[in-house]
Amino acid sequence: MENGRAQFPFPYQPYNIQQDFMQALYSALNQGKVGIFESPTGTGKSLSLICGALSWLTDYEEKKRKETAALLQEGEAALSTSAAQSSTSSSSAEPDWITDFVQKKAERDLVSKLKEEELKRKKREERLEMIRNNVQLKYAIKRKSCEEDEAFKLLQLSKDEQVEAAGEQEDEELIIAEYESDDESKSKSRLYGADDDEDEELVEEHVTKIYYCSRTHSQLAQFVHEVQKSPFSKDISLVTLGSRQNLCINEEVRRLGSIQRINDRCMEMQKNKHEKQHLEEGVKRKRGPAKGVCPYNKASALQQMRDDVLGAVHDIEQLLKLGREKHSCPYYASRLAVPPAQLVVLPYQMVLHEATRRAAGIQLKGQVVIIDEAHNLSDTLSCIHSAELTGAQLCRAQSQLSQYADRYKSRLKAKNLMYIKQILFVIEGLVRVLGGKVGQNPQSQTTQAGTQMLTINDFLFKARIDNINLFKLQRYFEKSMISRKLGGFVEKYAGSGVTLHTQSSSNKENRRTEGLNRYLQSLQSNQSAASVLQADQQGSVEADKILSASPMMQVESFFMALTNSNTDGRVVVHRQGTLSESSVKFLLLNPAVHFAQVLKECRAVIIAGGTMQPVSDFKQELLFSAGVGKERIVEFSCGHVIPPENILPLVLCSGPSGQELDFTFQNRDSPRMMDETGRILSNICNVVPGGVVCFFPSYEYSRQIVSHWEASGALSRLANKKKIFQEPKKASQVEQVLNEFSRCIQKCGQDGGGLTGALLFCVVGGKMSEGINFSDDLGRCVVMVGMPYPNIKSPELQEKMSYLDKHLSHSQGRSPGQALIENLCMKAVNQSIGRAIRHRGDYSSIVLCDRRYSRPATLSKLPTWIRDRTSSHATFGPAFAALRKFFLEKKQKQV
Repeated sequence: MENGRAQFPFPYQPYNIQQDFMQALYSALNQGKVGIFESPTGTGKSLSLICGALSWLTDYEEKKRKETAALLQEGEAALSTSAAQSSTSSSSAEPDWITDFVQKKAERDLVSKLKEEELKRKKREERLEMIRNNVQLKYAIKRKSCEEDEAFKLLQLSKDEQVEAAGEQEDEELIIAEYESDDESKSKSRLYGADDDEDEELVEEHVTKIYYCSRTHSQLAQFVHEVQKSPFSKDISLVTLGSRQNLCINEEVRRLGSIQRINDRCMEMQKNKHEKQHLEEGVKRKRGPAKGVCPYNKASALQQMRDDVLGAVHDIEQLLKLGREKHSCPYYASRLAVPPAQLVVLPYQMVLHEATRRAAGIQLKGQVVIIDEAHNLSDTLSCIHSAELTGAQLCRAQSQLSQYADRYKSRLKAKNLMYIKQILFVIEGLVRVLGGKVGQNPQSQTTQAGTQMLTINDFLFKARIDNINLFKLQRYFEKSMISRKLGGFVEKYAGSGVTLHTQSSSNKENRRTEGLNRYLQSLQSNQSAASVLQADQQGSVEADKILSASPMMQVESFFMALTNSNTDGRVVVHRQGTLSESSVKFLLLNPAVHFAQVLKECRAVIIAGGTMQPVSDFKQELLFSAGVGKERIVEFSCGHVIPPENILPLVLCSGPSGQELDFTFQNRDSPRMMDETGRILSNICNVVPGGVVCFFPSYEYSRQIVSHWEASGALSRLANKKKIFQEPKKASQVEQVLNEFSRCIQKCGQDGGGLTGALLFCVVGGKMSEGINFSDDLGRCVVMVGMPYPNIKSPELQEKMSYLDKHLSHSQGRSPGQALIENLCMKAVNQSIGRAIRHRGDYSSIVLCDRRYSRPATLSKLPTWIRDRTSSHATFGPAFAALRKFFLEKKQKQV
């Protein structure tokens, strides 16, 4: 197979840039490279990825088939020759029988192995062909699921009886099993919910495949729809992976709402299923009521649904529909389909996090990974592997675990009690670092405000937990599933306000337990009130989400984070006046340490996005630091499909009155600078039809400048030309604002009414700077006010800069820390200005208001297709003339 390909299957005649993209991608996959691919939105990036990658996969499989057939033929020929030589030489001198025996055995083993591989491949292809073409199979599955309806209804009818009979037996599910820390040879938890024999039948070896990852489920769904439209839709076996929350069809479980509760209930039902299987096999168990088993998790139905999943291309919604039709679980069926699938579509957190990869049955060895929408890959890796704990969460976790150990101390084995005591000891140390004590209300405990940045080792010494083996604790968390057990315990006894008690306990013990329970509930109610206040102030409900999760899960994540290398992370100790609001946060400084395994195991890794500039931080932070050599890295950046005359990027160095535009932190608050910005927008709104989207560097500056314009009358003058909209505080309101913005522009285009469109104020890095399309009239001009540099005074950012300066080499006279600041700024700019120009026929202008954009080093970090057409203007007049001419020409063409 050569490194290139002349033609690629495509649903239409590809653009030249699409052909170039596919050629470069094919070559990168063939040579096992790490590729950074940039293709602007609107250039058919997804389709190019699909057709380029699947063309390579098809050719690679064909090449393997030919090589195997050739080797098999050679092996059989060698055996025949060897046999002939042996018979002719038997009458002559005595042969070297040992050499002859070894040679023949090696040849026979090779042929046998090749035949076995060929047989497996043929069986796999025959089965997939049968799935695709055998319509009768589908009818058989339908009949089978109809026959199972009665059993399903009987299970539904028996639920009330199961709930009533629950009683004391339920506690068995909350008790941690005997822990054997040294028994590493035991098999891991079953993934599929089937017994050993069924596992052998269902689990297959992994074929060569492509893992396609993106950020959100909606982006993954769009990609799957592109696959369905591609020439490969009939021949490719594809599976889409998602969480239980996305794929569960058991309404009883779905109603639980939170991811954690859904996961816990599903795992519990699987455990009950195994117990039921053992009971049916004649294994005795303790007396008690029948436990709930999921009616959708049956091995035979899962196997049939897996075949259906592989037989056609489905997105998540179609998987759910299929699961309901078949009465079979889409979550487990999709995981069963991973080994034989050629294309696996999944959120990139599932690939980037090792524990999640293991749980999902993802094997990367020798496979291809494509990470799309990867402009924030470094930040994503850091977030996935960072962890934060508040004082309130620590106190809740300590309280819950103490109550758990107290209640079941007579039923827990000594080793379990030992590890629980260690966990409580570590939690106590963390609370001590925050200046508090366990056993008291964290709301009433005051701490001295301040922030400390510590290495992992220094933090462990400060907390006085350096003598605890965190690696053993981590293994205990994983094997004992104590976080899940504790979550079930709290849900049963405290979630609904039920007093913790046992029938056999004394009154004194009852009173003590009630006190602990009241304290637990007071923590929850106090924190809930604080969360509501925070939600009102910040327009988010993140704190409520944290409350609904088990605090022990957060503790477990933090413990795991502390097992990182001392040089790769820092711990931020943040005291906020009260213990409840104070926090400890693990900050990952070296995301490459967790990306290195992906890069090492995979045959090839493709990092793709609409805007990948500046790429220097990708190479330095994620690739070179992970041990990838320069020779393995390839870069590809293509232009846009739009004609050059459809985009007008301008850099403004001064405004209409001659005021120099320098939005540095020292200058941007001056009334003169804010007035000049108002005049620039006013002039732009005079000549730009439809929608103008204006980005400010921060929420604070957006509020400040809009308030200034209100007082000066500039805002009302702008409102006379275009209706003004502002980015909402709450994410739930974004859709509504966008709809109103769109309706206003359409209405103005139809009847005028004195207005020429709408003006939308947004914030860089906010809710509208990524993932929102301002195509056509919605975004005829994007204005960037100033440069959105991050807060350099942030302790986390300062530590990151210091780490990079220490571990990475300097380039172009700038330290890696300084480069990080500039790259973060320009990445945010590129994402924001990329909201316009979404297809071939679109056109738009981009106005960058700050003289600093005219610096060659800054211009070089714009996307190539924008940079090559950008002109800088020292004075406002020529820039405004170019803007007016641009839209006048577009208007004349439309007429």
